[in-house]
Amino acid sequence: MSDLQISLIIIGAIIIAGVAIFNWVQQIRYQRNIKKAFEHDHEDALLKPSKFVSKEERIEPKFGHQSNEPELESIAPIAPSSEDNSITSTNISVTPTIEQKSIHIDSVINYITAITAADLITHDKLTELLQQKFDFGKPVTWYGLNRDAQAWEEITIEILHGRGFYSQLKGCLQLADRAGPVSEVNLSKFRDMVEDFASQLNVNAECPDIAQSHANAITLDKFCADVDVVLGINVVSKDGGAFVGTKIRAMAEASGFKLESEGMFRFRDENNAILFSLCNYETTPFSPANMRTLTTHGITFLFDVPRVANGEKVFEQMAHLAKLFASTLNGIMVDDNRVPLSDNGLKRSKQQLKNIQAAMSAHNIPAGSDVALKLFV
Repeated sequence: MSDLQISLIIIGAIIIAGVAIFNWVQQIRYQRNIKKAFEHDHEDALLKPSKFVSKEERIEPKFGHQSNEPELESIAPIAPSSEDNSITSTNISVTPTIEQKSIHIDSVINYITAITAADLITHDKLTELLQQKFDFGKPVTWYGLNRDAQAWEEITIEILHGRGFYSQLKGCLQLADRAGPVSEVNLSKFRDMVEDFASQLNVNAECPDIAQSHANAITLDKFCADVDVVLGINVVSKDGGAFVGTKIRAMAEASGFKLESEGMFRFRDENNAILFSLCNYETTPFSPANMRTLTTHGITFLFDVPRVANGEKVFEQMAHLAKLFASTLNGIMVDDNRVPLSDNGLKRSKQQLKNIQAAMSAHNIPAGSDVALKLFV
């Protein structure tokens, strides 16, 4: 082997070692940046226990002075029905042997029927009733006052066998969700089913007025449509280049996201509630199989306003991460019209979010609550 060949081999080895050391230093520096980013003062707010969809309105932060805020002030508060809907919001005490808690059945979002029996209703008589829970276009939930535990419990077909002797039942049909209000026909079908069941057992059934309940469903659906907003922040390439899938995934996972089956990354809190999401700006969904070879001209951060508690703090965290991704990927934050986003634009979006979540609280449907999660699904 000549001296020239030996020299070339040594030079090549030095270059390879230099590249490896450079990559290692860059990785350490990136991890430190991520760590510093999460020492921001929003950490505790995000982790407080708190508590796409065809119908929601996607409103992204805007750069200009236009306002896309729904006219929430004009919406009258949703109240439980009057005398035509005699079963009102119910707090049911549940008293296990260890601790006491409460099941809340909310008449704002449910059509609630009540069955009272002189003799106990056994589990074998409830099987057919529970099998019909998917026949009415909206979720159906049944509760029973258990004789043995002297407490109310949710009744499902999975836990029914071999247990359950009930003196009272409550059947709840949800009035609305993101697909719209329950139909008057389905309300009538549900009432008829309950009354037929009560007649077979020769027990009493109390069912609210159908016309009034349907009117309540329409009012609820209108309010939900006005507050059903998804805020988005896009990060696109400054120079028309592409972001590499492997780098997006590395940054996302280092930031706390997890890639999930819906084709996007989810950022969840300690209770597994989704705070915000990260998806492809283009049509191709993210997946474990394609992230190695995928390239894209942008990514999008999404915030589902009615489903997230402590919205202001969580939105600030999402915006902070969007800025970090934009800086690292050599991108720029824009709205859906590719207009650059300023800090003032983000402030206006945050104010809109606050207005929406305040309106939800005023209507006894706090953002991120169990009630909100049932409605906005």
